Amino acid sequence: MNAARLALPITRTVAVRSQVVARPLAVAPLTRSFQTTTTSKDIDSAAKFIGAGAATVGAAGSGAGIGSVFGSLIIGYARNPSLKQQLFSYAILGFALSEAMGLFCLMMAFLLLFAF
Repeated sequence: MNAARLALPITRTVAVRSQVVARPLAVAPLTRSFQTTTTSKDIDSAAKFIGAGAATVGAAGSGAGIGSVFGSLIIGYARNPSLKQQLFSYAILGFALSEAMGLFCLMMAFLLLFAF
C-alpha cells in the first residue's frame, strides 16, 4: 500500500473546559486498488482482440446482404420493368437495414476495444 494512505489523519487541538482534546479533521477512507498480474492483463487484452475480431465478422455479412439486395433488384427489374420505382424503393430500404446491421457490428467491436 501507499505510504500516504497509511498516514495518520490531520488533527486539530480543541480546548474544552481546560482540557486539550485532539479531534480528526477528516478521515481518509482506506482503499485498495484492484491488482492484476501481467499474465492476466495479457489474457484480458487477447480476449478483447478476439471479441472485437468476432464482432467485425458481421461487416462481411452486411456486404453479402447488400450484394444480395441489389442482385435481386436487377433480377426483379429484368422480369418486370414497369415496377422499377417500387422495386428501387424496396432495394434502398433493404440496403439501409443491411448497412445498419454492419455498422452495429462495427460499433460493438469498437466498444470492446476501447470501452472495456
